[in-house]
Amino acid sequence: MPELIWKGKEQVMNHHLEVPVRCLDRRFTYNAEESGNRIIHGDNLEALKALLPEYEGRVKCIYIDPPYNTGNESWVYNDNVKDPRIVRWLGEVVGKEGEDFCRHDKWLCMMYPRLQLLKRLLASDGSIWISIDDNEVGYLKILMDEIFGRSKRLASLVWRTDGNFDNQAKIKNCHEYILVYAKNPERFKHPNVVDPSVAQKSKLNRAYIRNTIVKNGPKNPVSTVILPVGFPADFGNGHIKARSDVWPHYEKDVLVKDGKLVNAAQAKTGWSSKQFLLNFINNNFHPIKDTKGQLTKFVLTSTGAIESIKERKQASHVISVISGVGSTQAQSSDLEEMGIVKFPFPKPVDLLTYLISVINDKNALILDSFAGSGTTAHAVLNLNKKDNGNRKFILIEMMDYAETITAERVRRVIDGYGADNKAVPGTGGDFSYYTLGERIFDDEDNLNESIGIAKIRDYVARTEQLPGAEQGEHPAWLGEKDRMGYYFHYLPDQVTFLNMDFLATLTRKNDAYLIYADVCLLDSDFMHRHCIRFKKIPRDISRF
Repeated sequence: MPELIWKGKEQVMNHHLEVPVRCLDRRFTYNAEESGNRIIHGDNLEALKALLPEYEGRVKCIYIDPPYNTGNESWVYNDNVKDPRIVRWLGEVVGKEGEDFCRHDKWLCMMYPRLQLLKRLLASDGSIWISIDDNEVGYLKILMDEIFGRSKRLASLVWRTDGNFDNQAKIKNCHEYILVYAKNPERFKHPNVVDPSVAQKSKLNRAYIRNTIVKNGPKNPVSTVILPVGFPADFGNGHIKARSDVWPHYEKDVLVKDGKLVNAAQAKTGWSSKQFLLNFINNNFHPIKDTKGQLTKFVLTSTGAIESIKERKQASHVISVISGVGSTQAQSSDLEEMGIVKFPFPKPVDLLTYLISVINDKNALILDSFAGSGTTAHAVLNLNKKDNGNRKFILIEMMDYAETITAERVRRVIDGYGADNKAVPGTGGDFSYYTLGERIFDDEDNLNESIGIAKIRDYVARTEQLPGAEQGEHPAWLGEKDRMGYYFHYLPDQVTFLNMDFLATLTRKNDAYLIYADVCLLDSDFMHRHCIRFKKIPRDISRF
């Protein structure tokens, strides 16, 4: 597979491993005591790393709208990798070579470690969706092929943008791209949505799908299927004459009474769904499920054709060109209706609502690490209200407007906004607002005790894939998983020992024990007999 090479690649390839893990400090929660929805203000590289202990492998859908690298530096969202924070990061990570970077090299250096962390956060059945335009789409596609794998590319969507475009251009540009990759494409479920440009009267919106299964061609060799007595017809009474000039061929007349065959018929033709037809016959003409799980039956028509009738519980028709989902100009106007101004080119909420609805999971966790004005959260809240879903969102925004625009917009969507005939009812919901806190480990790779024992315990618990540190009768208790009890025997400024005295303090019975301490004084045979595992602090605490 071709590899993309650029200035600084070697310096950033493993940079995501060097990014320190920080605490997430909750500043406030809106509309609840605590919320599964999060808005994080901070550098998204460090914020993504901070999410790993709790969310690695758990995010069902990632949508990002990264800087397009257009060179326009006048926007509220600085759509250029010359932003001072990015420049400083490039200088620290890449070094002096960064001073001579061209625009595309800088952009790739910025994106590479972030994509590496996003991949780790993605669930095994998850997918990542990235908006981009012509400036970087070529580079991004090769980069995604390298990080996620070309075989993981699910689609390259084209969004036909509504609204204004450059009328002075020789060829008017009215599209952007959305690249879609899945962790495991075979686990990506068929969407339960219809493309928004499809007319309401389309057959795609009907409760049944009806198609002929008579199909002749090189891939559909002619063969004979015997339609037994009792095979259903879609007409009451009549007959079909024997024929050899129209497919299917019939050697004898076919007789139908009360909507069923009264004599067995040999139908000779090419078939598009022969095995399903045979399964239906063997199932005594009771509906069977197709590969999409749709109940399917077959009938003989008055013309002699044989058709499948599929019961459609939910239509699935997602195509690679998206249109009719709003414009950035219209979305800017909507933001003004909320009292949020000076935010040009936000993605339209209808676009994000459609994309998230493609994810066939009402309980999905949605992550947006380039949150901007908060359109992703708006779409999640809208969908939850519409279908009574329980989707959760995590937004990350590094710019200073994270609270005044991103979080404020989400507040107003939750509560409702506008007045009179332009009033928009609230969706309900809640969120917690976080900032990046101190590092978990200090410069000498020891636990940073200044963050407090509670955060240290919580971090250790999550590295063991526990939901968080529990409070128990024993001060070292972290939690239980698969009948194993987890203990973190740690005291600031003191050496802790795993010895018989410590074991004597354990009153909870488990099948096995995993115990963190500074020193272990138990012999290996005793530990083996009693199913005890020891992990040394801080050496054996997992790093991300």
